[in-house]
Amino acid sequence: MFDFFWNLGSFILALGILVTVHEYGHFWVARKAGVKVLRFSIGFGKPLLKWHDKQGTEYVIAAIPLGGYVKMLDERVDEVPESERHLSFNAKSVQARIAIVAAGPMANFIFAIFALAAMYMVGVQSIKPVVGSVNEGSRAAQAGITAKQQIVKIGDDEITTWQDATFSLMASLGDSRVAVTVRDEQYQEQVKTINIDGWKLDQQDVPPLASLGIVPFRPNATLEVAAITANSAAAEADLRVGDTIIKVGDETISSWQQLVNLIQQSANKSLQFSVKRQDSIEQLIVTPKARNTADGQQQGFLGVAPVVEQWPQGYIETRHYGPLDSIVLGIQETWRLISLSFDMIGNLITGQVSVKNLSGPVGIAVGAGTSVSYGFVAFLSFLALISVNLGVFNLLPLPVLDGGHLMYYIIELFRKKPVSEKTQEFGFKVGALLLIFLTCFALFNDVSRL
Repeated sequence: MFDFFWNLGSFILALGILVTVHEYGHFWVARKAGVKVLRFSIGFGKPLLKWHDKQGTEYVIAAIPLGGYVKMLDERVDEVPESERHLSFNAKSVQARIAIVAAGPMANFIFAIFALAAMYMVGVQSIKPVVGSVNEGSRAAQAGITAKQQIVKIGDDEITTWQDATFSLMASLGDSRVAVTVRDEQYQEQVKTINIDGWKLDQQDVPPLASLGIVPFRPNATLEVAAITANSAAAEADLRVGDTIIKVGDETISSWQQLVNLIQQSANKSLQFSVKRQDSIEQLIVTPKARNTADGQQQGFLGVAPVVEQWPQGYIETRHYGPLDSIVLGIQETWRLISLSFDMIGNLITGQVSVKNLSGPVGIAVGAGTSVSYGFVAFLSFLALISVNLGVFNLLPLPVLDGGHLMYYIIELFRKKPVSEKTQEFGFKVGALLLIFLTCFALFNDVSRL
């Protein structure tokens, strides 16, 4: 229950920030273009708080925190007195209307730049991209990539973090092969060519690295219990923090992965645990609870986390940058995220990426809660990513989105006359249906992950 409210609160905070940024972009440019703004609302529904400024704009914080809007004076919607027609949105030039509509997504991109710049100035902690293991028979194994090699370059991209590696691999979708430069423990570099012909991200929640067979290095998990989830099978069996798991039934446990495999195969089955507790051996009866996997299968779940060994020296580093370098890096990273977002949309259309990977509000809420729990820097990174996604999504040519309005205005710019109201109305209906379908599908994916 705590996780639910934590994720919900984080979601409202993140969405509130990003919606405010987006709508402020529309608002600021509309004011500069001489359009009268009637209302600036964060959220929908019943107003919880509202006030007015000297120019007559009503500011509203509403009850349903799932978006926002800027209402402008517009003769197509309201009756406008003759004295205020020059302040109406529809009275402005098509160039001005394009600028007002485009300002929302642009504000999201600018926000991402400054969020990332702030993150770089505070300090970015990263894990060296060293391969922990390679799955037998995988594309990476066939290319000759082995454990303990560090990935230093993918194609022409310099790789310093696992995020760099993931983004570079995703940008390679659709290619027949990708060159990966690796460095061994003797600092000798080799170029390995991975065959990615026909490679697709067609499984839900399987990241690019895993689908190629690359498992990042992580310190070994010990058999000592570090944390126990409330109301879990472990808690009900009186398993305690500090216990060391020795046996399950007659099977001696030598690794955490062995224990995980055993638990996953034992949903709703009673197991006898032998655990070392201080100087004594305790016998506990544990019944792993069942939960459904993405493919509908049942899996046992214990509800514990292990004590993990320390990272080797030099594997984790924190990099700080000055203000100017941070802004440059923020611009570069934002551009990369924008390009990657458009690439992913194209890959969804062509089938290179499965629609099972789409996330909706629930997925965003979980991501927000997780990033907040990791700290300020992680939350800034999350905000930048979602801000870019929000900006790109709003540029899609669906008539109910900013991109749809831009499409109509660009057509008007070349035709020298507006698109007919009948055509616009039909487009809005089709766009609304498509948007509802996408939202429902994303929500279905979110629920299937729970």
